[in-house]
Amino acid sequence: MIEDILTAIPLGFFLSFMIGPVFFVLLETSVVKGFRAALSFNVGVIIADIVFILIAYFSSYRLISAIKDDPALFIFGGLVMLTYGIISLIKNRKLKKKSIDPEDPVELAKNNYLTLAVKGFFLNFINIGVLGFWLALIITIGPQLQLNPGRMLTFFTAVIVSYFVVDIFKILLAKQLRRYLNPHNILMIKKVISIVLIVSGVFLLGQGLFPKERKIVNSALEKLEHQN
Repeated sequence: MIEDILTAIPLGFFLSFMIGPVFFVLLETSVVKGFRAALSFNVGVIIADIVFILIAYFSSYRLISAIKDDPALFIFGGLVMLTYGIISLIKNRKLKKKSIDPEDPVELAKNNYLTLAVKGFFLNFINIGVLGFWLALIITIGPQLQLNPGRMLTFFTAVIVSYFVVDIFKILLAKQLRRYLNPHNILMIKKVISIVLIVSGVFLLGQGLFPKERKIVNSALEKLEHQN
């Protein structure tokens, strides 16, 4: 049991620093809205990961393998993320035209924790690649754990907990930047995050529209991993 936990902790640490839209939005939420808001967002992200793990664990390998490579899901996820990024960018431009009190920016006052949690859940859930990652991890780690439900529960719980704890430290560190906030900096941060979401959406769309190229890239990456 201890060995399973010790194996899971580095993986949780690695997951926490995987660069993607969730990573950047989490940091933005911490900087702009504070610790509790970022924590709420992160809870939503974690719930989405747990749902993915359960889907991957209780579904058949062939079914999930077919789903995770379905171009339609990549196109859907890409469109949602792209649309969200564009809407956020438009909102930021409209907000720029309004006067914002530099002592109390409106963004800092707007904290709906449930909305933030839902936002974290869906932003993670629409990325079908996350499901593929958890499936690959179960296929890889499962045999090493003798597919024992107790050991697998311990392992994945340790991964999620370590991932969550590291995220808390990230949130606390990002929060220190709040002292440098002013209306202009807030809008710049939100603009950068909107662009990150747009780029991520385009990337997902590309994976759905050009599945052959995606498979070639994935195959090349797998060969490199085996060589290392």
